Amino acid sequence: MYFYKIVVPFKKQTLKQYFLFLVLILFNSCQYFDKQVPSEKELLQKELKAINWKEVDEYPSVVDCDKIEDRKQRQQCFFEVLTQLIQEKLCSDTLAMLYPELDTIEVKVTVFPNATMKFEPQFPKDSVAYDKIKIDSILKARLVDFPEIHPAIKRGLPVKTQFILPVILKVE
Repeated sequence: MYFYKIVVPFKKQTLKQYFLFLVLILFNSCQYFDKQVPSEKELLQKELKAINWKEVDEYPSVVDCDKIEDRKQRQQCFFEVLTQLIQEKLCSDTLAMLYPELDTIEVKVTVFPNATMKFEPQFPKDSVAYDKIKIDSILKARLVDFPEIHPAIKRGLPVKTQFILPVILKVE
């Protein structure tokens, strides 16, 4: 019995220690489940920083170029078709007669999400030899009735894109 008196208090003491130890572990383990959920604003800011706003997922396209699978080739096709259409519309115009020294003009093309286009001539900053208003009005009058253009796509939504095309007016 003597041995029993020694062992029983020892077991009670050990069980109490284990119980306290388990309770401490249980309360501390709750911190592992308490994760901080980021707010909507933080998630939005993070996503906006991750988006490359200089690139689009799909460039604007015309029906003739839609069959091309490669992204860069489709973009090149679109630029070539658009440049050719602009050259055809401007080649038989008074632009060549008014400004015989003008062989190439840079045109800033804006394709809007609703598939409309806007054309603006680009001139060097120091250029005073050309009547910019007259050239702009000729471009607006001649550059109409284009085939259907599909706007650029960014994350599944149509977006506005701008680019500058060099258009050769005189082909010798």
